[in-house]
Amino acid sequence: MKYALILGASGDIGMATARELASAGWSLYCHYHRHEEVVKTLVQELCEKYPEQLFSAVSLDMTQSTVPRAFYEEIGPVDAVIFANGKTVYKLLTEMEAEEMDELWRLFVKTPALICQHLQEKLAKRKQGRIVFISSVYGFSGSAMEVMYSTLKGAQHAFVKAYAQEVASLGMTVNAVAPGAVDTHMNTDWTAEEQAQLLSDIPLQRMASPYEVATLVTFLLGESASYITGASIPITGGWKY
Repeated sequence: MKYALILGASGDIGMATARELASAGWSLYCHYHRHEEVVKTLVQELCEKYPEQLFSAVSLDMTQSTVPRAFYEEIGPVDAVIFANGKTVYKLLTEMEAEEMDELWRLFVKTPALICQHLQEKLAKRKQGRIVFISSVYGFSGSAMEVMYSTLKGAQHAFVKAYAQEVASLGMTVNAVAPGAVDTHMNTDWTAEEQAQLLSDIPLQRMASPYEVATLVTFLLGESASYITGASIPITGGWKY
């Protein structure tokens, strides 16, 4: 049986990834911070649908400076780690507080690096360890009003390239998926005019669904993707970046 840890399982992409992986036979550790009921409901759903697999909810505040030992104690065998956690802060750089910058750094880069550091031995023991970041096309192109977000998504791409080289000899792969516009709850505040403007810039004339992103993640975790590592793969509907 294969086991995956999904950070940010309460989000639209994290939840879609959990369902896709469960349907492919994976057992899952589903992480949450604030949305406990959402993840526990998801875990119950998956337990009922796939009774021969194992599903559990694990909690962690990824904006803190350290990862408590208790979190790692909840993680048994693990074959894959998916970092689907995150948030967006829409502000000019001149409006950002120093603590907001530090919090985003910990959320997107430092805590994922600490988790990779701690779980590397377990992933290597499984012989085909997989790590996938849900990053962003803004890590390539940048975006006004999201300077720190874009910067740290770019840092994730750099981490993927470097860490992939470090662990390749252990049979591990490290990749990122870089979506453009995805139809998630994060976008519900957009006006109809803003959405129309966005769609006009996308050749496919629509946003991606969370399940389309999850399908790519599932592929990267499989044996067919065993030669792909150090890659940050855009999924943008043709949106230029």
